[in-house]
Amino acid sequence: MTQVGTVYGEALYELALSEGLDEAIRQELTVLEQAFREEPDYSRLLRSPNLSKAERCGILDEAFRGRVQPYLLNFLKILVEKGYVGSFPQCCAAFTRRYNEDHGILPVTAVTAVALTPEQTAALTEKLSRITGKTVALCNRVNPDVLGGVRLDYDGKRLDDTVSNRLESIHSLLKKDVL
Repeated sequence: MTQVGTVYGEALYELALSEGLDEAIRQELTVLEQAFREEPDYSRLLRSPNLSKAERCGILDEAFRGRVQPYLLNFLKILVEKGYVGSFPQCCAAFTRRYNEDHGILPVTAVTAVALTPEQTAALTEKLSRITGKTVALCNRVNPDVLGGVRLDYDGKRLDDTVSNRLESIHSLLKKDVL
């Protein structure tokens, strides 16, 4: 995460928290970040040196005035004016990290060979919540290379109980002992 993203994202969070808008702005940030990811040309337009800063801010006004919180719209304009709009994803990450810390939410990514069923997702979420004492926000990522089992990535940690990891461990053990 960039320093700009951290500083600006945390500043937006502090403002949102002080105004009681942290949940509303978090939801809007999530939608905007997804939209910017799906439409990279829009982000390029907001960084374009061919348009003045006023024109780029006008584009934001036209697209978002009345649709997002005014604080969020002004935040986007500040990023455009300072030339930091490219750091918007890092700002979102910093905002979300602070929000999660303050609300006891632990984001967890479960990597599996096939998608988890809703029942498996609910059971895993419940178990992890019980173990960690936090509200778990579980995201399932499918990667057929794991072959089976589950790998959990959270809080900078990795718990790997996948078939591919077990096979790799056996391979390393045999390689070490045989050779």
